[in-house]
This record gives sequence, C-alpha cells and structure tokens, in this order.
Amino acid sequence: MNEATNHPTAPRSWLITGASSGIGLELTRQAVEDGDVVTAIARETAPLEGLVEAHGDRLLLVRADVRDEQAVREAVERALSRFGRIDVVANNAGYGLFGAVEEASDTQARAVFDTNVFGVLNVLRATLPVLRSQRSGHILQGSSVYGQSAHPGVGLLAATKYAVEGLSDALAAEVAPLGIKVTIIQPGMTATPFLSNLDVAAGLDDYDRTVREVQKGIGELPASAFSSAARIAEGIRTAVDSPNPPLRLALGAAGATGIRTALEARLAGLDEWNHVTDAVDR
Repeated sequence: MNEATNHPTAPRSWLITGASSGIGLELTRQAVEDGDVVTAIARETAPLEGLVEAHGDRLLLVRADVRDEQAVREAVERALSRFGRIDVVANNAGYGLFGAVEEASDTQARAVFDTNVFGVLNVLRATLPVLRSQRSGHILQGSSVYGQSAHPGVGLLAATKYAVEGLSDALAAEVAPLGIKVTIIQPGMTATPFLSNLDVAAGLDDYDRTVREVQKGIGELPASAFSSAARIAEGIRTAVDSPNPPLRLALGAAGATGIRTALEARLAGLDEWNHVTDAVDR
C-alpha cells in the first residue's frame, strides 16, 4: 500500500456500469490512466473504444443492459476471467424521468425503476458472491441529491434514488462484517448528457405553475451551476482510496446544501409534532 495516497500498489479491478458517458466514463478513464483495470459495462460501448486503443488489456468493454440479469452475470464472469477479481463495483447506470407524479405513465414509472433500482439489484446479486468470497471490496451506489430531497418534476426519479439509499443503508450493515464497504454517491447537478436524455412525461395544465416552472428554471441555469463530471469522479476515487470511506458522499456544494436543507426540515417537522408523536406512548 502506498501510505501517501492509500492507493494499493497492485492494480485495482473496477466494474463500472453506465460507463459510456458522464461520471461513468470519467471514472473509467481516470481508473485506467491511474494504472487500474476496468470492466466497463454499457449499452453502447463505442465511446469507450478510444480508451481501449490507449490502454489495451487494462480495459474490458462489455455491451450489456443492467436490466438484463443474465447479461450482468455474464459480464461479471468475463471480468473475473480477464482480471481474476473485482475490488470496486460502481453501480452508476441511471435513467431519468421528469414530470409530475401524476403525469408519469405506468410504462415510464416502471422503466425508471427497472434501471435505477432493479438494475442496481441485478449488479449486486452478480457481484456480491465475488466480494464475499474475497472478504473485500467496495460498492459505490449511484444516488444523487435526489436521494435525500425532491422538488416538483422529479418525484419518480427521486423515488428510485430514495429506494437505492434505503437498500444501501441495510446493505452496508449486512456486508461490513465481511470486509465489504459501501458508499452512496450523491452528486448534485452535473455537466453530463443525463439531463438532455431525460424522458419527459406528458404535461397536464394544472402542473404548469410547479413542474413546468421548475423545468424552465433548470433550463436557464448557467454552466457554472453544474459540477464537472471529471471532478465528481475525482471525489469518488478519493473515497475509494480512503481506508475509512463514508457511507454517504455528497459531491458539489449546491447539492450538499440541498441535502442539508431537506434534512433540517425533516428534523424541524419531527420536533414540531413531537407532542403528538409522544402521546402515542402515554
């Protein structure tokens, strides 16, 4: 172990989903450039081919959709065949949906849960047997500021992130005795294709003053309001290098402020109604 950086002297083996764009692409690039090896999973791997040309055998590209449990298992098998172990699992693949809770169709709601929740579970079921047998590993669970807060238009997206955070709280306690670490990654607004690729629910006029106003406001944000995906990836790698990584890692000051505001509001509400809460036990 290099004591100055806490980086292991032997290359780490990463498995990264959603690796073809945004934070996943930056994590992949930085890991291989730092000398680690990466199994990069994406539905389309063309954006990663330049990295393969530059780094050769340190990068394994696997075209797979996290919604396909068998495809994920096969990707893990290929990772083990190539690299022998998995040290870091970055559950990064995500799908966005914008619209009022009522506006989202059943098909849209199920689609966002299929990727953001059931896809996460597919990756966990495929990788945890490996990490348990090793008695080591670090799982990075992709959440966001919307794992702790929500505003008009992001109800379904936030629901998936709240779900990921809930299962990750339990997971962290379950696997800690097995030598496995869990960190929930909570970026704020980030300069990635995610926003431009959002699915948008069909609008109802009654939500123009809430949902559409928020949508307009997001569209008018300056570039400075969005964090760099590269800097987000650097923050994630700092946590991975740490011998005592956090359970939750907020990345970006604006997002952290939003999380803090939401948590303080919950505590205030709990205190305001504690006379009713406590009366239940009298």
